[in-house]
Amino acid sequence: MDVEPIPQWPGRLVDVGDASLHVRTTPEGPGETAVYVHGLAGSATNWTDLMGELAGDVRGVAVDLPGAGYSPEPEDGDYSVAGHANAVARLVEHIGGPVHLLGNSMGGAVSVRVAATRPDLVKTLTLVSPALPDLMPRYGPARVAMSAAPRLGELALRWLSALPPERRMRATLSMCYADVGRVHPERLREAVEELRRRDGLAYSGTAMIECARAIVREYFRLGPENLWRQAARVTAPTLVIYGRRDRLVHARMAHRAGRVFPDVRLVTLPDAGHVAQMEYPEIVAAEVRRLLDQTRIPLRRSA
Repeated sequence: MDVEPIPQWPGRLVDVGDASLHVRTTPEGPGETAVYVHGLAGSATNWTDLMGELAGDVRGVAVDLPGAGYSPEPEDGDYSVAGHANAVARLVEHIGGPVHLLGNSMGGAVSVRVAATRPDLVKTLTLVSPALPDLMPRYGPARVAMSAAPRLGELALRWLSALPPERRMRATLSMCYADVGRVHPERLREAVEELRRRDGLAYSGTAMIECARAIVREYFRLGPENLWRQAARVTAPTLVIYGRRDRLVHARMAHRAGRVFPDVRLVTLPDAGHVAQMEYPEIVAAEVRRLLDQTRIPLRRSA
């Protein structure tokens, strides 16, 4: 942890039609593009280190979902997974697809929906601890469900808002990392400052609660839009990474992912938690490169 981490990638607002999205990008260079989608209470900065690892392989574009990071709240108040998926699809259309799509947690659920409904926009799909329906969730998802309940969410938010940002951020990182000692002090400082900035936004609490409710709704969704049924329709080569010490998404879900996704490679990291791309970016990058190489191998001509 003595090595100073790389700075956050520069950001800008992008007009994608009926919405403005804040994105952070690595420099132009590689011909292919990767789009990174964060999870609940996260932002584009969740991908800073992985974007750095892959900057020589793909141009990285990390998005702040509507109402998150520096993206303004959605005008229609839609924080659903489908609403987020539409925003990501519009972004990919704006920058030009198909892209290599990467999603973590809620961003994984969003990315599955994009890949299933807009296969023309997705060249490969990488999911890190995706928040796909699990009717036997761990303690963390149970807390999310409780906070999403009517009135309880608002009460919980009011109570949490009274706590110092440092305390709240340390609790969040302890839940998401297997080893909170891997959080660099500079990354902690950045996260606390971002939380303090978010506290000053009138819509930040609503965004958090409504995104939590959106995830809970997906856990009980039936029919063709159920996320597992959509996963079965994903045609892009897929990499799914789970952390054995994840407190939010159980690694047992790898078995179901292996059965459902048509073209999938599974990786379980024994020492990782819920945000492997932040905790072990170099390992995740190596696995992503394997997936990228898979799409770049020229087909042999038949004799």
